[in-house]
Amino acid sequence: MIRTVLFDLDGTILDTNELIFRSFEYVWERLDRRDMNRDKLVPYMGGKLDEMFGELTGADEAGVELMIRLYREFNLANHDELVQAFPHVEEVLRELQRAGIRMGVVTTKIRKTSEMGLKLCKLDGYIETIVSLDDVRRPKPDPEPVLQALEKLGAEAATTLMVGDSPGDVLSAKAAGVATAVVGWTLKGREEMNKYEPDYWIGDMRDLLGIAGLARDVR
Repeated sequence: MIRTVLFDLDGTILDTNELIFRSFEYVWERLDRRDMNRDKLVPYMGGKLDEMFGELTGADEAGVELMIRLYREFNLANHDELVQAFPHVEEVLRELQRAGIRMGVVTTKIRKTSEMGLKLCKLDGYIETIVSLDDVRRPKPDPEPVLQALEKLGAEAATTLMVGDSPGDVLSAKAAGVATAVVGWTLKGREEMNKYEPDYWIGDMRDLLGIAGLARDVR
């Protein structure tokens, strides 16, 4: 029985894909990196910004810091215009809350933009705790963020489900002893994500109600 659901944020409950793509493209344009494109970025999405920039470009620490500054410059300025919830997310979170299921967010985003996105999409009232990049020493795929969320919620791993869209989400949850579900709209694709053996696939966010033992109908 599922009593707690933990969600990744970007690409899982919040559609931030276009914002992320454009933020990276802003960096590439400012630094004249014509060798970079969206296809090269997709395999790295879901990771920490510093690791993404470092692995993508081979830049040194100073170069990565510059890229992160430029990224956040565009990201913050264009956040509200380009972020929205995926279909049926708010309805499903409402039903889970009504059923007494507790919810948290575990993300590799910084806390500021995590809170911005949840508030913008009117999801903040359903989420009891956020474990962001600012709150951990070892982010996903390490189990630390999921374990911290469990501790904050007073939840048991055996009755918790982690919903995400990237390998880091699945690996972090599995290492913490938590069941896993991957959303069908992941940019990684089903073939890639199947390599990590998630327990469930969610083709429509309303499928989560059935996994949690609730009726699929959303009022």
